Amino acid sequence: MVTTFEVLAEPTRRRILDLLRAQERPVGDLVDAIGMSQPAVSKHLRVLRQAGLVEFRTDAQRRVYRVRPEPLLDVDGWLAPYRELWATRPEVSTIGPPPECERVHGSPDKGHGDRGVNRFRAVPPPRA
Repeated sequence: MVTTFEVLAEPTRRRILDLLRAQERPVGDLVDAIGMSQPAVSKHLRVLRQAGLVEFRTDAQRRVYRVRPEPLLDVDGWLAPYRELWATRPEVSTIGPPPECERVHGSPDKGHGDRGVNRFRAVPPPRA
């Protein structure tokens, strides 16, 4: 059985949940918003559905998906002690990539979802 954490580890699935958090959406809207093929989005939705994170209703020929927040309560409970830790350590909020790194951005409009948004790469030092 796949855990909620394993399901949420995939960036595209988190993006789908973010989109569904705002409002329920048919699969076609998710495909357009994410920029992936319909079969790829459907596979992610199947994993999210099997984990209990989303559910759908049928509207004529369409499946309209929405978030099921209950499984996220486990994640919230697990994070609670870390929130306390973050609140007592102000330096944690300033932690970021080393200065010799730069953010590498994904290209959501080219079918890459949000891959790369939270990745960094080393930048060579300036030549003397």
